[in-house]
Amino acid sequence: MPKRESKKPAAKAGRQTPTEKRAKSSPQPTREDIERRAYEIYLERGGTEGCEMEDWLQAERELRQQQRRDTD
Repeated sequence: MPKRESKKPAAKAGRQTPTEKRAKSSPQPTREDIERRAYEIYLERGGTEGCEMEDWLQAERELRQQQRRDTD
């Protein structure tokens, strides 16, 4: 995964991030959505390096769960 640049932190609790909003309109999370959510997770952890795979897998899980809830 390429080095991450500094961006704004994720939205406050209770609000949907732009990634979560887009995930609702697509049947499967896109690579871009997963990448964006993984970056948000990275920022939420304080930007600690070395957990890229865990962040990616967590992002995939969250987005897929969100889509399942939205389609029910």
